[in-house]
Amino acid sequence: YEASGGTVELDGAPVTFTHSREAEKRGVTIIHQEFNLAPALSIRENIFLGHELKRGWLLDHKTMQARTQELLDRLETPLDPRTRTADIAVPEKQMVEIAKALSREARVLIMDEPTAALTTRETEVLFRQIERLRAQGTAILYTSHKLDEVAKIADRVTVMRDGRIVRTALRGEMNEDQMAEAMVGRELTDMFPAKRPAASAEAALEVSGFSLEGVVKDVSFRLGRGEILGFAGLVGSGRTELMEGLIGLRDATGSLRINGAETHIRNPEQAMDAGLVYLPEDRKEHGLILTLDMRRNLTLLVLKKFTRVLIDRKAEEAALDKAIEEFDIRAPSRDVLVGNMSGGNQQKVLLAKIMLAEPQIVIIDEPTRGIDVGTKQQFYTFIHRLAEAGHSVIVISSEMTEVIGLCDRVLVMRRGRIAGEVTGADVNEDVIVRLAMGLAVKGNENG
Repeated sequence: YEASGGTVELDGAPVTFTHSREAEKRGVTIIHQEFNLAPALSIRENIFLGHELKRGWLLDHKTMQARTQELLDRLETPLDPRTRTADIAVPEKQMVEIAKALSREARVLIMDEPTAALTTRETEVLFRQIERLRAQGTAILYTSHKLDEVAKIADRVTVMRDGRIVRTALRGEMNEDQMAEAMVGRELTDMFPAKRPAASAEAALEVSGFSLEGVVKDVSFRLGRGEILGFAGLVGSGRTELMEGLIGLRDATGSLRINGAETHIRNPEQAMDAGLVYLPEDRKEHGLILTLDMRRNLTLLVLKKFTRVLIDRKAEEAALDKAIEEFDIRAPSRDVLVGNMSGGNQQKVLLAKIMLAEPQIVIIDEPTRGIDVGTKQQFYTFIHRLAEAGHSVIVISSEMTEVIGLCDRVLVMRRGRIAGEVTGADVNEDVIVRLAMGLAVKGNENG
């Protein structure tokens, strides 16, 4: 973006950057919220893209390989630098983005939602690197909707709302509740809707002996009608891969029953026809077409509903009107490209899009990744309403408070298997983390 006014000073002198490469040359680097990686290139090639090390006229592959391995080791990320970036998971891509920024040895490092895709363990690793950089004199601008993180690591906190600064305070002068209220401009009540009575004993979905070669092993579970079922686990536990197998994105073995009837799903279209839809964790890459407007994104999944001989534009507009009202979608105009909308509103468009398929079972992967606290609260209400209306919902989340506050029951995965089921008063962080890490659960050490 080009500034329309104001000044930027670096080391006390005014500067103007016309592009990011110019900023990098002056020691200012950014970790983008949305991945800025070339999927076809290796991790090493991505980290040094545009900054390749050379020995004479030739690329110094050996040094770049060693340097990449050193960066990954610092971030406690067990990846081979030669691995193609398209073949690694979303949280691992986030760590590669962080490694790329660290390789620039910036004087000013801007981090935009760096932990949105990270687990608690990976977040702690990043925080140790932040402390190391701070000790070296690096200035860090840390942008996040995770207010507990801001309170933990920031020396000074600035809150923005609608493009303006509304409050700045030193560490300890503003707590998390005050930050949230400053962000949304009102007092926030409870983040999560009240827990509901137990879901129907009638099973909407039954999964038996489900396996994906090398990833998921012999997983069985049931989902009740009107239930919100959470899936927790560390990165690499197989949660996302399991769901991709259920909707036919990955080859799998095992049986699947919907409403008691054996169902064979080979692709997402068959899944949708069977009443099963999936909202992916990476909305920009797999959920939306950023160069299209809201209307065309909204109806694309079920275009045949809006087609006679030609597409019924009036019916599409009516569907968009309903979606805007039902999901409180906010945009400068109806014709805005989805790529120019905020993350929260993009996620609302995606949820409205999959609900047009009139599904019975909704799988939502990382529902609030990279969206602000006010919109998070809205999403929790949306999910709660889906369950109240009789939809069965599976929520995959790396945010422990989300799993605990939103879900009726939680299944914890570890190394491709169900490590345990948590219900009632046992739905707490200690039990879930212990199951995810393979540790004995307190009070059940012999179990």
